[in-house]
Parts: sequence; C-alpha cells; structure tokens
Amino acid sequence: MPSSPPVSAALRKKVLRVLFTSLLLDLISFTFILPLFPKLLEFYRDHESAQRHTSPTVLSSILAGLNAYKNSFARPINDRYDIVLLGGALGSLFSLLQAVASPVIGTLSDRYGRRTALLWSMMGNILSVGLWVAATDFRTFLASRVVGGLSEGNVQLAIAIAADISDESQRGATMALVGVCFSIAFTFGPALGAWLSSIQSVKENPFATAAGFSLLLILVETIYIYFALPETLPVATESSNGSAKKNKTDAQAKPRVRTNSHLLLNATHFTFILFFSGMEFSLPFMTYDLFAYGSKDTGKLLGFIGLVASLLQGSVVRRMHPLRVVQMGVVAATAAFFLLARVDSQRGLYGAAALLAVTSATVVTGLNSLSSFEASEGERGGKLGNHRSFGQFGRGLGPLIFCSLYWWAGRETAYAAGAAGMLAVCALVFGSLKVPPGTETVRKIKTK
Repeated sequence: MPSSPPVSAALRKKVLRVLFTSLLLDLISFTFILPLFPKLLEFYRDHESAQRHTSPTVLSSILAGLNAYKNSFARPINDRYDIVLLGGALGSLFSLLQAVASPVIGTLSDRYGRRTALLWSMMGNILSVGLWVAATDFRTFLASRVVGGLSEGNVQLAIAIAADISDESQRGATMALVGVCFSIAFTFGPALGAWLSSIQSVKENPFATAAGFSLLLILVETIYIYFALPETLPVATESSNGSAKKNKTDAQAKPRVRTNSHLLLNATHFTFILFFSGMEFSLPFMTYDLFAYGSKDTGKLLGFIGLVASLLQGSVVRRMHPLRVVQMGVVAATAAFFLLARVDSQRGLYGAAALLAVTSATVVTGLNSLSSFEASEGERGGKLGNHRSFGQFGRGLGPLIFCSLYWWAGRETAYAAGAAGMLAVCALVFGSLKVPPGTETVRKIKTK
C-alpha cells in the first residue's frame, strides 16, 4: 500500500505539540457545558414561566412535545427526567447537525487545506460560545447549539492532520494521542465547568462565567493555531511551490487499492455508536434507579471511566495495531452490556465501568486509524468527514432508540438488546475487517 510522503521529525514534533495543545483546549471548553445542562435548562424554563408569556415559546413547545412522547410509554417516567430528556434532545440535535456538516468541512479541508478549514471552524466556535455568553433566553441558547453543531470541525480536522503527518506504522499511535485529549478533557473539563457555574457574575445569565471562560479558551486556541500550526495537507503545501498539478496527476495515475471499504468502516462506526451512545445516555438513569445516584456520584463514575481510558490510550493502545484495538474494544463493550443487564451492586457497576473505559479508549480511535489507511492524501479530509458523519448519525439516534426501549421493556431487555447489537458489531469487526498490508508494524510516538 502506498504511504503518505514522510514529514521531517522536527515538523512532526511541532505539529503534534500544537495538535495536542489546541485539541485539549477545545475539548475542555466543549465539556464545560455537559454537567450544566440540567440546571441551565431549568433556569430557562423557570425564566420563561416567570415571564408568563401568553403565546407559546420555543422552549414551551419543545417541552410539550417531549412530555407527549414521555407519556406515550406504558411505564411511567418520573417528572425529574423532563429536563434530562430535553438535554438529550439538544444533544441529538447537535450530533445530527455534526453529521450533516462533517463531510462538508472535510471536503473543504481537502480543497483549501487543513489549517484554513480549521481556522474557519474556529470562527464558528467563537460565534457559538459568544451566543452562549449572551444567552439570557432559551432561543439564544438554542441558536448557540445550532451554530456549534454546524461549525465544530476540530476533532475530524485534528484526525486528518494526524494522518497527514504519520506513515502507516505511526498512524495508530498518533490517533491514540488524539484519544488521550478526549479522555483528559472528559475527566477534568466537566468538573471545572461545574465549579465555574457556581460563580455568578451576570444576574441575567447565571452561567455566564463558565461560558466566558469557555470563550476565552476558544480565543486562545484560535490565536495559537493561527501562529503555530503549519499547513499539513501535502497537496496544499506543494501548491504554494507550483507542484500541485503534478501531485494531482500522480494521484490519478495510481488508484488506491483499499483493503477495507469505507462503506464497511462507516457501517461499523454507525452500528457501534448507535448502541454505545444509547448506553452512555441511559447510564445516569440506571444508576439513579438502582443506587439513587446523584450528580456527584455519576460524575465520580464518569471520571473513573475517563481516567482509566486515558491511561490505556497513553500506554497500551498506542502500542497495538488499530484493528487489534478495535477488536479488544468491541469485546469489552459486549461484556459490559451483558454485565449492566444484570448488575445489582456498585462493585459490579464499576466492573462494567472498567470495561466501558476499555471501549472508550479503543474503538473510535482504531476505526479512525483504519479509515485513514484507506484514504489517499487528496481525499482524506472528505473520507474522514464521512466516517465521522456516520458516527454522529448513530450518536443522534442511539439515545432516543435505546432509552425508549429501556422505558418500554425495562433495563434487562434494553441492555440484552444492546449486547446483541454489539455481537453484530463483533461479527463485522472479526469477520470482515482486515489488516491493511504494510501497516503491520506499529511505532510509538514521542511528544517531548
């Protein structure tokens, strides 16, 4: 299999440093809002109730629709879940918007370069968080989520950049570095966001401090990218030297032979995320029902998952071939589903959480690497964008479908169905995916 033109060790080290720092800033900023959703949405609901609008508002219309959906279940759903359902609906909206935008952002990065696409994406992020800072009503907050969903391209562009600077033997280790950023951010970002939300600096928007600090991180990230990140797309880099036409001709003369089709990889990604995201969203419901967990207990559980995942990505995952990483992760996910269907103790819950940490550290990272192996330089952004789009479609649909099954049929049936779905994913991974020739060797990366 032909490999990407190598970059110098010095350039690779520089790009990795910029990539790690900027993505960490971005993801920490992104995770600030996650633990705030319940109180934030309660604030907007109470604010609109106090205004005593005579005509329906956007929020009241959405809540009415969600309550009608909730009341359609045979099993009663506690009213305390109303806000959680609204948060889930907004999360699904964000993911579905990402599914639409990701292929466009990726294709634009193939045409105009990663750095240019990333900077334009950052402009959208700044506008999104700026709207959150100014959101004294739900309509403005909803606009901020829509803008964010359509413009957030940092993760997929970071993956494309990581692929640009890595040959096949380095690809898995570089993708693991991206995964480490996720784990660190999701371990510490929500806690920092929760603390910042306790500092109320603007009466009209109690969450303005957290939003303002998030905006500060995004601004710092944008300035850092502008001054420190070089262009990594080979075609874009060569075009400045007048050689893009030759590169394009060479690429057309040598069609890429794919070991794993993008359709297969995308289908695997979609199916995995469909079941896994449903489980993630239902987990707080389950822990509340079984063990009366509050926000603090749930945060501790999620922090445990993030910490274990980051340790795995920094040690084990980066030393393994991406296909083996995916195989390990889907087996762990299947075992976790079976355990969650029967768990009756907190010890068993944390055992399942350890398995989920293995899955979080492996599957998406490995699939991203495999997808990048099958894409040539001039199409990498678009192919990885499509790959992310399939995952985001799964993330948009998974919570709704899985939680509906949870409430209709009960925990045991829902998680047993999830385990069956994961067995189907295992069949795809072990029965259809193959190691691309020339990628068998895995090399570790050094970031210092």
